Amino acid sequence: MAIESMTGFARAAGTAGIHGWAWEIRSVNGRGLDLRVRVPPGFEVLAEAARKRLTGAFARGTLHVNLSVTSDAGPPRPRVNEAVLEALLEAIAKLPPAAGIDPPTYDGLLGIRGVVDYADEAQDALGAIEKPALAGLEAAAEALKEARAGEGRALEAIVLGHVETIARLASEAENHPARSAEAIRARIAAQLEALLGAAGGLDPQRLHQEAALIAVRADIREEIDRLHAHVAALRELLAKGGPIGRKLDFLAQEFGREASTLCAKANDPGLSRIGLDLRTVVDQMREQVQNVE
Repeated sequence: MAIESMTGFARAAGTAGIHGWAWEIRSVNGRGLDLRVRVPPGFEVLAEAARKRLTGAFARGTLHVNLSVTSDAGPPRPRVNEAVLEALLEAIAKLPPAAGIDPPTYDGLLGIRGVVDYADEAQDALGAIEKPALAGLEAAAEALKEARAGEGRALEAIVLGHVETIARLASEAENHPARSAEAIRARIAAQLEALLGAAGGLDPQRLHQEAALIAVRADIREEIDRLHAHVAALRELLAKGGPIGRKLDFLAQEFGREASTLCAKANDPGLSRIGLDLRTVVDQMREQVQNVE
């Protein structure tokens, strides 16, 4: 199973008699799945269909879904439900006056659900376009999935390139001459010599403790082992595919921790350079995996 990006765009449009419809879906990054569906008044049933279809098709991303409906008969005309408005006015008239509350105005009353509607025009248009618009929604969802899959293939190639670079740098650090026993002993001897020069009366036990501490700080074996393990885990995830964006982001954070620790432990300019290069490529990789579903 391939990975998918969270970015993409799809559009599907058609006509049914004098009515036209068009779906547009824009998908961008998101922590989870966030559906933002907008339809004209009276077409709420199509909004629910869009939410249901897209929830089943995608795991992550912010999806902006818009349905536009046109008609050669002209724009829908609002209709005031006079019976509902009259009932509201009668109910308000029976209420006792309240201090600090202004009397109702027509603009407020007309904003109440059911007082103004487009029921006749919208119902006619919905009856005409519902079936083809639902088919168009299916086509738009499939087109968006294909767009995200295409972007996902490009992302996978980029991330694999970063993984190869990380693996190479980890091997360079592992085989760097500064990690040899001779080089470590030479650094410890030089630091102990400086320490003895600063405090000639230092007791042998303290010298032993300082030498052990320097040796531990100079060892980056654990960091290298974890880097290799993370590389293997990331390759396995990419081979598995699917909605793995959160796991990839977690691994990218782990890579960053190991690279930072390697930089902190490196007591050699060459190892420090490798650590800095690791941090750079890890940052680049994390920026990319945050686009993965």
